[in-house]
Amino acid sequence: VVAICIGRRGNSAQYLGASEAGMTNAAVSSVIIAGGGTGGHIYPGIAIAQEFKRRNPQCEIVFIGTARGLENKIVPREGFKLELIEVAALKGVSIGRRIRSLLLLPKSAFAVRSLIQQYKPDVVIGVGGYASGPMLLIASLMGAPTMVAEQNALPGFTNRVLARFVKAAAVSFAEAKSFFRGKAEITGNPVRAEFFTVPAKATSHVTNILITGGSQGARAVNEAFIAALPLLEPHKDKLAIVHQTGELDFEKVKAAYAKSSLHAEVKPFIEKIVDEFAKADLVISRAGATTVAELAAAGRPALMVPLPWAADDHQRKNAEAVERAGAGRMILQSDLSGERLANELLALISDREKLAAMSAASKTLSHPDAAARVVNIAEAIAKK
Repeated sequence: VVAICIGRRGNSAQYLGASEAGMTNAAVSSVIIAGGGTGGHIYPGIAIAQEFKRRNPQCEIVFIGTARGLENKIVPREGFKLELIEVAALKGVSIGRRIRSLLLLPKSAFAVRSLIQQYKPDVVIGVGGYASGPMLLIASLMGAPTMVAEQNALPGFTNRVLARFVKAAAVSFAEAKSFFRGKAEITGNPVRAEFFTVPAKATSHVTNILITGGSQGARAVNEAFIAALPLLEPHKDKLAIVHQTGELDFEKVKAAYAKSSLHAEVKPFIEKIVDEFAKADLVISRAGATTVAELAAAGRPALMVPLPWAADDHQRKNAEAVERAGAGRMILQSDLSGERLANELLALISDREKLAAMSAASKTLSHPDAAARVVNIAEAIAKK
């Protein structure tokens, strides 16, 4: 997704430099936020855009993404305008797809150049995803101040390439700093404000479990939990489960629960995931950077199954960072089974003090001011 925040600029033909007439001390007058495709990239972009809007209510915001990305659902729901460009993957795809992607580059470059000329950004921020690479590269070549907001402990391929071009980087994990040549500052991953208002969980004899593989579900997690159901049934009076399956596995998972005696709500998609975080004592999830940040903001412990084919295995790095902090446990998908999942789950829910300690450790990983710190960096490089 590419988010463009536009302010009124007067008649100057120049489009760079935060010190131009009409600029306030509190905010730049225009910014582009580039990236998207998944909620993990879109939601931090929205949080950053909202902070710009908070500082400058006159700021106009436009999101630009691809036709296949989740931005088509999320951005309009968040009240922002959406425009689309064509960008395709170059890494981790077949030779045929790579050739088609390369053939798209001139068209993508022209579209990006036109956007920069049209909206005259004071600063361009990349949050990861297909659109981030060409937007930041071309913006840098055109003289615009650029920065990346890196959500993962191990930066993705695109951001590692961009490191030599950008002026600054806002990172979520200390492990990512070394990739940005002394330009990085730890800000945390911008998270929607409502996650920080989730209250601490009161102790109860029933443990509330939230299972989510993200908005599209996670087949490996779904299948492992189906296999775990017989092992969990003897503990049915101690468990209450909410399971987000994704559309493809919904009927299968729902049928499996129907044959068990466990109390569970099975949903293909949860619109207000923050409400389920508030109810949960433990979350079973993937380890995407935004999921990790939302868990920390809410102060919820997690049992994580990193997506094994995520770019550069970054989800495993995220989960390892959470585990080192004492905020969660990790099961590699290669080790995942119904028995392993059930044993890990039962060990955690049988030790309420352990869960409470994990919850407290999770909260220490949160960065309530992440969006503000990202915007502070953006304003600083725009004014140089």
